[in-house]
This record gives sequence, C-alpha cells and structure tokens, in this order.
Amino acid sequence: MCQKEIMEKSSGILYRKSCASSAACLIASAGYQSFCSPGKVDSVCISCCNTPLCNGPRPKKRGNSGTVPRAGMITTILFLKLALFSLYC
Repeated sequence: MCQKEIMEKSSGILYRKSCASSAACLIASAGYQSFCSPGKVDSVCISCCNTPLCNGPRPKKRGNSGTVPRAGMITTILFLKLALFSLYC
C-alpha cells in the first residue's frame, strides 16, 4: 500500500510518503487517528491507499509557510558571504 504521513510543526508542514504492507499502514493510521487534527501544530495524520500514485503529489505550499526561507534572510546571507569572500581576496 501507499502510506502518506502529514505532520504539522511550528516550522511548517512535513510530508512523508512511503510503501507499507496493508496491515502496517492500517495499524499506523488507526494508531495516529487521535493525533490527527489538520491545521493544529503537532498534528500527525496517516492515510493509506492501494492504487498507483494514490498518495498523490504534495499539495502546493501555503503562503507564509515556515519551511520557505524569507527573501530578506537569503539576501542577508548572500551579503555576509560576499563580505567574508572579499576579506580573503
């Protein structure tokens, strides 16, 4: 079977897709049912399916997700690297 695990953390949403035996996937999804609260931090949802590619593509990222670095941070890092590089040239 295909197994999809969606974990919501304060830093963003983590996706894990894998293959599992039917029994293992169904046991895992039933065991985590009480932890599945979509939209809440520390939520863990596990789903199982058994058709080709049924666990599908990862959903598009929401705006302001904690998993994507902000442009300002990237710019700051680039400037710091440039400054360090110029010290050694």
